[in-house]
Amino acid sequence: MINSMRMKKARFVFWTVLPALLAACTMQPRQPAPVVDRPVPVRPAEPPKPVAQPAAPAPVTKQAERGYYTVRRGDTLIQIALDFGQNYRDLVAWNNLANPNDIKVDQVLRVLPPEGAPQTGSVTTNSGVEVKPLGTPPGQNKSGPKGEKRPYSEAALAEMQKPDASTPPVAKVDPKPAERPQETQPVPLPDDENIAWIWPAEGKIIGHFGEGKRGIDIAGKMGQPVLAAGSGKVLYAGSGIRGYGNLVIVKHSNNLLSAYAHNKTIFVKEDQNVTRGQKIAEMGNSDSDEVKLHFEIRQQGKPVDPSKFLPSR
Repeated sequence: MINSMRMKKARFVFWTVLPALLAACTMQPRQPAPVVDRPVPVRPAEPPKPVAQPAAPAPVTKQAERGYYTVRRGDTLIQIALDFGQNYRDLVAWNNLANPNDIKVDQVLRVLPPEGAPQTGSVTTNSGVEVKPLGTPPGQNKSGPKGEKRPYSEAALAEMQKPDASTPPVAKVDPKPAERPQETQPVPLPDDENIAWIWPAEGKIIGHFGEGKRGIDIAGKMGQPVLAAGSGKVLYAGSGIRGYGNLVIVKHSNNLLSAYAHNKTIFVKEDQNVTRGQKIAEMGNSDSDEVKLHFEIRQQGKPVDPSKFLPSR
């Protein structure tokens, strides 16, 4: 019984002390977790990236060189020649063109003369000159060789050496060369300042330079005379440039050209020398919706204001 009482007392003490012990545990300050210094792995240094070098400049091609032009869609050789102040026949010669009407897009053309090459303008696309090969000497134009075979003998040799009766005698050539006719010297072109200009036609100006136009438009009547505004040489006469109709181009100096467009009739031909005031065409409406003369002056191929050259009215 004593033991039983002791056990009960011990339990009573245990249950009495237990809450106090638990409270004491909760009141103790928590200790912070220990900080551990861990070594940070070091990555090996990456090699520096190579600095991009600027691209080498592209080699200079003919398109970028002075004196060349790359053909664009819609271009014609005559238009290109006009834009660069050249004779289109010179462009044919400089570029060895077999057909001036057959130029390709992106084709590179020389538009300035090669160094030392004269600008003769003598190359034509259809000269009309018939070229024949040199003929064989007289007596050699036979249909075929003789087919006879004879045994060798003095008589046969002598007979074969006789001239053919059907062969005419060979004419002797006079050692004295024939005199050539004197060649006319080309008329030197004047300087730009020495050109005397006149108005190419009478009429009201209905289109001014700079208003989307490369020249001036002069109103008139069908068949009205169109005059050369200055003396020079006909560089072109035809209808090969779109938008100009029947066109005449006159070269006045090494730098200056004049152009006369939309004509009804043309009275001059290429390479013909014309004088100031000479009738070169009649006014019309070719490739135009009205009768007028479109007149341009170009300096080194670039359109300039004609009013700066023509006299005041």
